[in-house]
Amino acid sequence: MIKRQLPLLIAFAMGVIFIIQFFIPHQISQDLLTWVNKWLMIIGGISLLLGIYSLLNFHYLQIFRNKPGWGFSLIMFFSFLISVVVGFTPSLINVILPLPESSVQSAEQVKEWYRITGLKDGSSLDWIFRHGITPLSATMFSIIGFFIASAAFRAFRARSLEATLLLLAAVFIMLGQTPLGGMLWSGIPDIMTWILSTPNTAAKRAILFGIAMGSISFSLKIIFGIERAYLGGKN
Repeated sequence: MIKRQLPLLIAFAMGVIFIIQFFIPHQISQDLLTWVNKWLMIIGGISLLLGIYSLLNFHYLQIFRNKPGWGFSLIMFFSFLISVVVGFTPSLINVILPLPESSVQSAEQVKEWYRITGLKDGSSLDWIFRHGITPLSATMFSIIGFFIASAAFRAFRARSLEATLLLLAAVFIMLGQTPLGGMLWSGIPDIMTWILSTPNTAAKRAILFGIAMGSISFSLKIIFGIERAYLGGKN
């Protein structure tokens, strides 16, 4: 029983304290916020380690049980190992061949250090990001583009007044983004600008208001113990 009641009590106490803290501009209040933020970073680091363990454990089970798609799990392990080794390599090399202190180093010394170690300015992880993750992300987004086009084809059928307005707005937006729209009619770019600045902005504000109200409602449910999904199991 205590394992479920204690987290609820902590969530309630911290929620109430920091609702009050937001409206108190005293130095003690600010120091409390700073202290808690430090603990949040510590907890976040621990959560990152737990997330890495969960990821590796999941893919290990995929490989061990020979489930369909286990080859992708093997690629994940291989990529993770490379990223860890490359990420720690600059630090290890800097221990063996320390970079001269910034107060006494010269441009020639720094250039020679990079030549000896084989490292460029910054981490080698930057190379993995630019030549590995960026192309993969572009590929993923290009695939998503086909799904978006398929969903748009189904959504933009003029079956009602709302769907017709959505279709017309989409046509003006797409044409206004291309030189062809201005060639067909000079007023298309102006209509596109009006749609983006007026009805689109109003819709975004309404969505943000809804998100804000939903966040406040969900936060209060957590503070008062109504929402208990974060405890695991059934509420």
